[in-house]
Amino acid sequence: MCPSKSDNSRDDFVDVAVPMPVYGTYTYRVPPSFGTVRPGMRVLVPFGRRQITGYVLAAATQIPTNTPIKPIADLLDDAPFFPEAMIPFLRWVADYYIHPIGEVIQAALPGGLTVEEQARYTLTQTGRQMLIDPDLEVAARQLLQILDRFPDSRYARLRRQGGKGLTRARLAALQQKGWIERRTLLRAERIRPKTQRVVAARPFDEGEARLSPQRRRILEQLRASGPLPLSELKALVPSAANLARAMARDAQLTIEAHPVYRDPLGEPVTMDRPPELTAEQDAAVRRISAAFGQGFQTFLLAGVTGSGKTEVYLHLATEALARQLPVLVLVPEIALISQLERAFRSRFGERIALLHSGLSDGERYDQWRRIARGETSIAIGARSAIFAPFARLGLIIVDEEHDDSYKQESTLRYHARDLAVVRARMEGALVVLGSATPSVQSAFNAQNGKYAQVTLMERVDRRTLPDIIVQDLTPLREERGIRRFLTPTLLEAMQATLQRREQVLLFLNRRGFSSMLVCAACNQPLRCDRCDISLTYHKQLNAYTCHYCGFSRPAASCCSRCGSSKIKRLGLGTEKLESEIQKLFPQAKVARMDRDTTRRRGEIVKILKALRERRIDILVGTQMVAKGHDYPFITLVGIVCADLSLSMPDFRAGERTFQLLAQVAGRAGRGPSSGQVILQTYNAAHFSIDAARHQDYGAFYRQEIEFRKALGYPPFSRMIQIRISGPDPSATREYARRLGDYYHRLQQRDAKSRNLDVLGPIEAPLTRIADQYRWQLLVKGEKVHLLHHFVRTLLLGSGGPARSRQIKVAIDVDPVFLM
Repeated sequence: MCPSKSDNSRDDFVDVAVPMPVYGTYTYRVPPSFGTVRPGMRVLVPFGRRQITGYVLAAATQIPTNTPIKPIADLLDDAPFFPEAMIPFLRWVADYYIHPIGEVIQAALPGGLTVEEQARYTLTQTGRQMLIDPDLEVAARQLLQILDRFPDSRYARLRRQGGKGLTRARLAALQQKGWIERRTLLRAERIRPKTQRVVAARPFDEGEARLSPQRRRILEQLRASGPLPLSELKALVPSAANLARAMARDAQLTIEAHPVYRDPLGEPVTMDRPPELTAEQDAAVRRISAAFGQGFQTFLLAGVTGSGKTEVYLHLATEALARQLPVLVLVPEIALISQLERAFRSRFGERIALLHSGLSDGERYDQWRRIARGETSIAIGARSAIFAPFARLGLIIVDEEHDDSYKQESTLRYHARDLAVVRARMEGALVVLGSATPSVQSAFNAQNGKYAQVTLMERVDRRTLPDIIVQDLTPLREERGIRRFLTPTLLEAMQATLQRREQVLLFLNRRGFSSMLVCAACNQPLRCDRCDISLTYHKQLNAYTCHYCGFSRPAASCCSRCGSSKIKRLGLGTEKLESEIQKLFPQAKVARMDRDTTRRRGEIVKILKALRERRIDILVGTQMVAKGHDYPFITLVGIVCADLSLSMPDFRAGERTFQLLAQVAGRAGRGPSSGQVILQTYNAAHFSIDAARHQDYGAFYRQEIEFRKALGYPPFSRMIQIRISGPDPSATREYARRLGDYYHRLQQRDAKSRNLDVLGPIEAPLTRIADQYRWQLLVKGEKVHLLHHFVRTLLLGSGGPARSRQIKVAIDVDPVFLM
């Protein structure tokens, strides 16, 4: 007799990924009462001693026979929360970045959706009586006293109060004695669909003549307009707020909760008409559009600043939508989204969705649902938008593809630009990588025919590129105050620009007021208590702050070495530059745009709107102002110090410097008036600065690619960085040393792995951050599969060194930052 479904047929079992640091999936049984459980749905599953959210990936094909299979505890969705078509892509991400599949999915989804059990501890009556026992051991008394002060506490809180000696084993021992009680609570999702109350009139005639005038007016309004949200009805009939519930009880109308989307879009925009394309733009659109329907292909759209790449994107999106193909647009930073959002909304109306971390959890949840339900066909967002739940994409646009912000630097360390190419290949879509200064990696791929290159060499309306004047800062070393950082040439150009009622952009890639704090008595720099980093003075906060861990101390603090209160505040940041510029040009309206001034939601849009409306004369900013923004009345760009990024101990320092300088220079002269750039530097002879001065990407690329080839750096190799960190410097160093010994043994056993270069273990350039001591290994090789196999064996194999809970090991495939 064949077994029925309820007798362990395969359809009764599903493979589930859980958001835990485990690298496989787990098989669970589907109770018959649940009906069909489809891939992409979220479920509540037992895992260990608790219940957590899991993600259904497929019907199980191999049923474990050696262990009992646990049933799913609950269904969290009535339909897939992400499309089944995305699952191969998510599996690829987990495999390539050597990251647990459940944590990959959790990172892809909007926040606030996890359901899990939490253990809480409380003191029993017996435990409270033990507090008066004089013979009670000290450790047990301390724990019972903590629970007496903080009843119903989670383990994390108890650990904070009791220190490292408070372990789960100690809690279990006291629980066994009956002194404490452990109970579990199910923590629900933080985010739920938003609803609004909608009022509708019911058929009602009898006795209507006896209705009060206010009730009659409400019914007349609803019969004329149809059902209305209660908020709109109150605006039309103010008395509706008080009467609606009573009328519902009297069966005169109905009040129902209807789902509604939270609206993250900005102020309304005016619809525009597509401008006439330039010859270059038209040729680019024609060439790329011809590839629709021909399968996967990647285009590198290399266009000088101001050449109209955005208009090319808009025309390509129109072509994709005409073919009923969804479009995904990636932007490196939230600061750039508002401008691109306005451009797309003015062309496509409210058909777009936004996905980025600047939205509230509820807004992001709603935007995700709109995409998953097929209610919108265009999504715009930062790097996390690469996981937008489209079932099948037709076009992916990656604007400013060179930007390092596409690299996620925590937990799942993915690169959104690279994932865009992978996802497009899986879905047979087109990818357009746009930049005025392409990454060396993308330029290399175009040179070798992996990407098709499309070039825009001229600005729109044949506007000229700005003149770039290089000024040597060396003669100003002996100057005092702000004039040490501002050459006479720049100050004179600023004065002339303001007299013409045009705008000035000053670029300094360092925030804060003073970037160097030194004790006047002993010359000791003021360092962070938790990092090996110098503190920065922020005048507005009147505090010394660490830009890595957030540590802060009052500006009245004394030197930790000698106790002197005399602290010299040296160096320059955007906060000080803004203050000094306001003194030099008191009649000008000066504003600052950096991370400090844009923390609050909406501040970026507010600053950019003021700039667009010419309520700002001089804008001081960090790299947030360097790319993508298009403001026609900025005719002068001053680069205060062009050398800052060159000093970083990273093989990409020259590339970052060239890109940053070329991008910020491109903000000048994008309107009817020509632009000028004053580039101040201590190192005018460096090839990156010289190439940026002449805006010659080809010259920069030729020199940079030879340097990379000679040293075997990407794109001539691939790299994986292994980061080791822990609170104890000796234990962290010892684990790094043992891991190094293990990789030597692996290379001796495996001939193939001898083709890999392993650098380290060595201390990271930033040795301590947030009280974590940091070491790293860098594995480099030409063949990706060998590289991945070696690292998996090194870290996930059975022969590696055992590590304690205190030691953390992170894997960064294709690292961007090596600090």
